Amino acid sequence: MEIVSGAINLSSKEQHKFYQTWFNFADSDRDGRLTGNDATNFFGLSGLSKPELKQVWAIADSKRQGYLGLKEFITAMQLISFAQEGNELTSDALKSTVNLETLNPPYMKGLDSLMESLNQKKRDPVSNEYSETNGNIQPSPPKPMNLFSMKSKKKNHTSLTSVTSVIDGLKILYNEKLKPLEATYRFNDFVSPFLTSSDFDAKPMVMLLGQYSTGKTTFIKHLLQCSYPGAHIGPEPTTDRFIVVMSGPDERSIPGNTIAVHADMPFTGLNTFGGSFLSKFECSQLPHQLLEHITFVDTPGVLSGEKQRTQRSYDFTGVISWFAAKCDLILLLFDPHKLDISDEFKRVISSLRGHDDKIRVVLNKADQVDTQQLMRVYGALMWSLGKVLNTPEVARVYIGSFNDKSVNEAATGPVGKELFEKEQDDLLVDLIDIPKKACDRRINEFVKRARAAKIHAYIISHLKKEMPALMGKAKAQRRLMDNLESEFEKIQREYHLPAGDFPSVDQFKGVLSRYNIDDFEKLKPKMIQAVDDMLGYDIPELLKNFRNIYD
Repeated sequence: MEIVSGAINLSSKEQHKFYQTWFNFADSDRDGRLTGNDATNFFGLSGLSKPELKQVWAIADSKRQGYLGLKEFITAMQLISFAQEGNELTSDALKSTVNLETLNPPYMKGLDSLMESLNQKKRDPVSNEYSETNGNIQPSPPKPMNLFSMKSKKKNHTSLTSVTSVIDGLKILYNEKLKPLEATYRFNDFVSPFLTSSDFDAKPMVMLLGQYSTGKTTFIKHLLQCSYPGAHIGPEPTTDRFIVVMSGPDERSIPGNTIAVHADMPFTGLNTFGGSFLSKFECSQLPHQLLEHITFVDTPGVLSGEKQRTQRSYDFTGVISWFAAKCDLILLLFDPHKLDISDEFKRVISSLRGHDDKIRVVLNKADQVDTQQLMRVYGALMWSLGKVLNTPEVARVYIGSFNDKSVNEAATGPVGKELFEKEQDDLLVDLIDIPKKACDRRINEFVKRARAAKIHAYIISHLKKEMPALMGKAKAQRRLMDNLESEFEKIQREYHLPAGDFPSVDQFKGVLSRYNIDDFEKLKPKMIQAVDDMLGYDIPELLKNFRNIYD
């Protein structure tokens, strides 16, 4: 069949095969990623103006990964076809007009002759880089790039010219520049385990925190519009474990010990919390469209009253802190009838330090009180949060009732019903934006980690320098640990570092007590300089290479 775009009507399945052929042709690297140069050459065949193609790329690459996969490529082709029919590429126009999937493929000038030339090469026995499967041109599978091998090809030079995504570039920078610094000063023991490839590739995560019976599990079920394996709902503390709800081929639960050793999942770092925690951890998988973009973390209800006096068998706040570093959004759920913040909840909120930008507060089950009571409950909640969060800024609080029942208008009144619906829409927009911001969030967390690793190196090397050469080492270590806060201040002044970036003194002291300070390394300026170069030159250059190709 001759490829004359826009002149034939194709079914959805035929279009997919059609676009697959185009994608394979345009993807010169044959790695399943259409990068800037290839896209510029291929999209240029459409005859659209540069401003139009800039808008096509911005919409198709909504996650700002710097490349298009097959799904995004098909979206781009549909947008080009939409524009070729004389329509304007704006968000309002796209929402109000015909479904893009019903459009015929766009007209791409000269594509037929280029495809024929490729077919001629394919028939040439000398060049056999392409194979044909069911009439479609399929590239030979690329050799996988092992970015996390133990050996680095060049220690002193970071080449980012061959990477095809921002995330792959961050992997290389981490291995070559940041990980050596972390390993030298044992950052993985004090702050966070080493990153793996799955940590970079993981889907965005949303963690739900709150006291028992505030509606955390119900909230997830409300978003999914269905239950999931391991979901239990009741007025008593029903969720007694951490449950990660993620996409999978079928409905099943996977035990914690199995997940923690699964290389393709970003949970290997949880091994540090031991078997007691892993027995209270599981993964719930089910096929769902929303879970293809977001993973949810359901947590045990935070205890209050006498219940919180019973010690858990694992470091609960430590686990929360670990997930907080990995998550893209943290939802603190409150119930109008449970506004008191218990001691355990205070410790949990304190463990979220450094992740304030991720926190959203949800006053759930708000339809259980009338408008007057809700006003007082809201004020009491803001007062309680102000005491715990210790920030002058007011936290954003979403008010609603996230369950499968309709809002009780008789109890709340028409004003309350309208308010809840607007608030719920605002929160859902916040959740929908998470996949679009995932790449930016990865960069943000990476830069934050690099700065934390630098400060950690300064702290360790300073303590090492303060140790005597021969006698009195044990006494010197005790003195340094007793005056750790003043030592932090010295480091801050010496290297002109912001006080807010320093770790918690108590937490740092707790880990340091297990080590002999004299065994640590002295300051290595070359490693620090490598991280500075990465932050000052490599990452900006990487982002520049993967910005909108028509800027």
